[in-house]
Amino acid sequence: MSTVSKSAANSVLEVQPIAGHIGAEIKGVHLSSNLNAETLNAINKALLKHKVVFFRGQGHIDDAEQEAFAALFGEPEAHPTVPIKEGSNYLFELDSERGGRANSWHTDVTFIDTYPKASILRAVVVPEAGGDTVWANTAVAYQSLPSELRQLADQLWAVHTNDYDYGGRHPNRSQEDLDRHRKVFASTVYETEHPVVRIHPETGERTLVLGHFVKKIKGLSSSDSNHLFSILQDHVTRLENTVRWHWKAGDIAIWDNRATQHYAINDYGEKHRVMRRVTLLGEVPVSIDGQTSITYKKEE
Repeated sequence: MSTVSKSAANSVLEVQPIAGHIGAEIKGVHLSSNLNAETLNAINKALLKHKVVFFRGQGHIDDAEQEAFAALFGEPEAHPTVPIKEGSNYLFELDSERGGRANSWHTDVTFIDTYPKASILRAVVVPEAGGDTVWANTAVAYQSLPSELRQLADQLWAVHTNDYDYGGRHPNRSQEDLDRHRKVFASTVYETEHPVVRIHPETGERTLVLGHFVKKIKGLSSSDSNHLFSILQDHVTRLENTVRWHWKAGDIAIWDNRATQHYAINDYGEKHRVMRRVTLLGEVPVSIDGQTSITYKKEE
């Protein structure tokens, strides 16, 4: 059931849920850096509830306006290792012709402690077919765990790193892509210890902090860590917890990076796909017993 709210400018926002546990399309808004406070509050309320929100028909947004719009929701930050798009301040470009295919489940930049609280993604060039993105709700995933598994997860910590097995996760990537990952994405190696279960700072929900940057679960052998990670990760990505979005050029998605994982489907062959993203500075995660994440950095 969709909900409707009025902004101070008398425009009507319609929030139309897409899937049962995650995702909503927001209609009736022309995004810009000049949105009034009431409209911003309505969008943020929908974001916290639905975890990811989508806007069609925002082709008027260019790079500069995307950065300015993103700043209404928090403090933009550049990617810690990948250079920003030329001519921008914070934009991270995902270009399929330059290795920009993030086709594995992840939460953005969890290899640092203050990983982004939210991401604003704009579709610039999209293939006619394919190239969808799927998001998963990590709060619902936690709640759906059997009680014994929730109790175990509450106690766990995991090490996240950007120096992960990229080739193993992307077996069909070219040598050029593999070299770029090592020389650019992992040019400085970060390792961060996060609680597997964090408390969301705005909603109070418990969410699972997992995804492909997990190196291992602390205190376990590699074999036990891999098995337990797979069990928990599989609960996150169950179809019941997901929403899938078919992009059109000019679409914008905003997701709560503290309560989601996402996967960009690489099913469009040699067709061109370009996306541009701004991320917002996050908070250091807090475990259910009040401990905080910690980052270690190793210069290469």
